[in-house]
Amino acid sequence: MTTLDLTPAPKAAPFPRMVLAQAGAEARAILRNGEQLMLTLIIPVLLLVGFSLAPLVDVGEGPRVDFLAPGVLALAVMSTAFTGQAIATGFERRYGVLKRLGATPLSRTGLLLAKTLAVIGVELLQAVVIVAVALALGWQPRGSMAAAVLLVLLGTAAFSGLGLLMAGVLRAEATLAAANLVYLVLLGCGGVIFPLTAFPDGVEPALALLPISALTGGLRAVLADGAALPLSAVAVLVAWAALTLGLASRTFRWE
Repeated sequence: MTTLDLTPAPKAAPFPRMVLAQAGAEARAILRNGEQLMLTLIIPVLLLVGFSLAPLVDVGEGPRVDFLAPGVLALAVMSTAFTGQAIATGFERRYGVLKRLGATPLSRTGLLLAKTLAVIGVELLQAVVIVAVALALGWQPRGSMAAAVLLVLLGTAAFSGLGLLMAGVLRAEATLAAANLVYLVLLGCGGVIFPLTAFPDGVEPALALLPISALTGGLRAVLADGAALPLSAVAVLVAWAALTLGLASRTFRWE
C-alpha cells in the first residue's frame, strides 16, 4: 500500500493557463462595461446604418454599404483594441488593479498578451453583429476571408500596442482624454467614412501611413474590390505593431 504525499507544493500555473484565465477575466470586464460596449459596438453600427442609408458623404460609385462596411469593421477594431483598452487599463493602473496583478506570477508580457486575446474575443462578437447588419443592408463581400482575418489580427496587434503604450505611461485622466481625441482624429482622417482621396494630395500619403488607414484600405481592397492581400497595408500594420508592442513591453508600469 502506497502512502499519499500531502506535502504542499505551491507553484505558479503554467504560463498559457495564466494568460487564458486573465484573458477571460478581461473579456468579461469589457462586456460588463456599458459605456465601453457602446463605444465598441453601438457607435460603429449606428455609423454603418446612418451613412449607408443617407447620402451624407460621396463614396463614389457602387452601393454605399460596400464602401462603409469594411471601414466600420476597422473602426470596431480600433474602438476595442485601442480606445476601450487604453481607457480601461489606465484606470486599472490608477486604482491599483495592475499593482495587485504585478504581485502575482503573471508577467508583464503575460498581461499584455491576455489583454490582446480578450480584445480578439470581443472583436469576434463585434464582427458577427456588424456583418449581420451590413448583409441586411445589402452588402455583398468579395475576396478572401483569410486575408481579411489576417488584416484584422495585425490591426488588433497594432492598436493594442498603441493603447497599452498610452495607458502604461500616462495618468488615467490623460489617457482618457488622449484616447478619445485620437479616436475622433483617426475616425475623421483614416478613411473610415470619408475616402482618403477627399483630402489634399499632399496630405493623403501621410494619412495612408496611419494604422486605421492601412486597416480600412486593406479590408476595403479585399472585401469590396476582391483584391489579393495588399502588402502595403500589411507592411504598415506590421510596423505599427512591432513598434508599439515593443515600446509597451519595455515601458509599461504596473502603478
